[in-house]
Amino acid sequence: MQKTSLITSLYQTGCIQLGEFLLKNGSTSSVYINLRKIISYPDVLRAVASAMWEKMHGQPFELLCGVPYTALPIATCFSLQQNIPMIMRRKEKKEYGMKQSIEGEFEAGQICLVIEDIITSGSSILETARDLQQAGLQIHDVIALIDRQEGGKQNLSQHFRTHTLLTLTEILQTLLTSHLLDTKEQKLIETFLAEKVAV
Repeated sequence: MQKTSLITSLYQTGCIQLGEFLLKNGSTSSVYINLRKIISYPDVLRAVASAMWEKMHGQPFELLCGVPYTALPIATCFSLQQNIPMIMRRKEKKEYGMKQSIEGEFEAGQICLVIEDIITSGSSILETARDLQQAGLQIHDVIALIDRQEGGKQNLSQHFRTHTLLTLTEILQTLLTSHLLDTKEQKLIETFLAEKVAV
């Protein structure tokens, strides 16, 4: 699936919404990205996993780990499509049984690719990578579907090779030329992009 088709699909499935939204950090934004919806659209999920494989093909890794929770379905789809083993990092550590923070079969020294849905600050990826490294795994590369362009990619690039499929600017500029938006949505994007340039 081409980038334009992928962006269109993300908009049409409601993964990209335009309006007025309160974000997790307390600020407001006219663009809201909710990639949790992707699980209801197998074709889009497959397209994202395939695009990630195309981007990462040739890089060295033996395992996959999706950042909990939104990236887990993407990592699972990638694993099934390419027949690459997957492991899972627990967000909440087990207080019983083996008390493991990493689930699945792996050996110390193996190289693991970390998969994320969207990079904002990069903190979720760093937390996941830290736990994987503490378990003896090597992290050379991380990949995300979208870079929100808020400094996260730069933060991560100090530690790992950081790959993304789409930037927020690229998504919004593509939507502006797509004829999918109403007048109000076009105005919201134009204002958002103008403010981003002004910062």
